[in-house]
Amino acid sequence: MASVTVRVDDETKERAAGIAEDFGFDLSSVTRAFYRQIVRENRIPLNLSYGEPNGESLKALAEARQMAERGESRFESAEEMFDALGI
Repeated sequence: MASVTVRVDDETKERAAGIAEDFGFDLSSVTRAFYRQIVRENRIPLNLSYGEPNGESLKALAEARQMAERGESRFESAEEMFDALGI
């Protein structure tokens, strides 16, 4: 059996423990279940997101969709694209 130590601030631990207890678990049981889920699904079972895109991102996405629908390209060549990206 391996032992795992996790560092987390006190408030997060207390709130997480309260939620786990509401379901009848302790944090160790929840952690073991999380590890088993990682192994079973062969992935990290988290939903990571930044939330809703901001106005600038929404505008850029709309512009990209319109360009794609018209078959347009922002760059004439890959070299031009790399130059614009500073690569």
